[in-house]
Amino acid sequence: MKIRVLWSIAFIALHASSLASDIYTEDYYQQHTIATVHADTIDKSWNWLVLGDWGRNGHFAQRSVAQWMDIAAYQFDADMIVSTGDNFYDNGIASVDDPYWQTSFEQVYHGPHLFADWYVVLGNHDYRGNWQAQIDYSNKSRRWHMPAQYYSRIKTLDDGATVHLIFLDTSPLNPDYQHEAKYAETQKQDAAAQLDWLTQQLANHQDTTWTFIIAHHPLYSSGKRYGKNEGIRSVLEPLLERYQVDAYFAGHEHDLQHNQPEGKHMAHFVSGAGSEIRPTGQRRFTRFAASSAGYATVSVNAQQTLVQFINDNGEVIYSHSLQPKKGIIQ
Repeated sequence: MKIRVLWSIAFIALHASSLASDIYTEDYYQQHTIATVHADTIDKSWNWLVLGDWGRNGHFAQRSVAQWMDIAAYQFDADMIVSTGDNFYDNGIASVDDPYWQTSFEQVYHGPHLFADWYVVLGNHDYRGNWQAQIDYSNKSRRWHMPAQYYSRIKTLDDGATVHLIFLDTSPLNPDYQHEAKYAETQKQDAAAQLDWLTQQLANHQDTTWTFIIAHHPLYSSGKRYGKNEGIRSVLEPLLERYQVDAYFAGHEHDLQHNQPEGKHMAHFVSGAGSEIRPTGQRRFTRFAASSAGYATVSVNAQQTLVQFINDNGEVIYSHSLQPKKGIIQ
């Protein structure tokens, strides 16, 4: 532990000079822009970013993704950042004072426009450490929000649309972890209580314009885990389809995906390319899949929800628009 602390102090010191030399001027943001294909939607919407599977001490593409996230947050006037989990690799964190908070989070996402509210869920790798510390860090950090293992938020927009965000803890719900020793902690949680809570959330807020799920495990995957999602899908999809949830945002797969199974209402987006990336593929339900580092932006108003994938070169590589199931607010 002493060696780990000393290494982390050295890491912070090494990057302190480079961070101090960053100049975030108006000229900087004019010279670094993202060419969006739906600028009008962004200007009239509630905008946020979705990032997943990122906490690797700045390694792989984590820093380049963070740089373009800051630019996107400035350009889109993003209100918040959502994390789909696996916030710290490989084995989570030890405490609220773990040096990884500095080397994997605070000193990486240091751009001025990334000091928005971060709404976070747990991933399977987070359960290999002290998962409670990630909840407790909410009391230490102004921007880190994880009030519980699962929680919800309702936002009323300027145009009258209402958005219901439901943040799930899918590791305890995943039957695949029932016999894996390294994920034994996930099976100590009350999965039935979470499902009861989810049912009540959906039943009590059917009048919202939009309902979005934020979770770690995808229900469909075009990548590494293609054909291996039946367990978690059998638990969640019937309920989410019954209540006509609009979109499900996940991570777990280290790529960017949009999947739309035939005959299903809910759109499935994977944003798990925050640092390390893996190969992905084209399946029968795949609308888009890219083995590319990056993140998603979400722009919501009464008329539509626009989801865009942006890579770590600041390029929009995919966009898709959803219409509200309950009709358009006049």
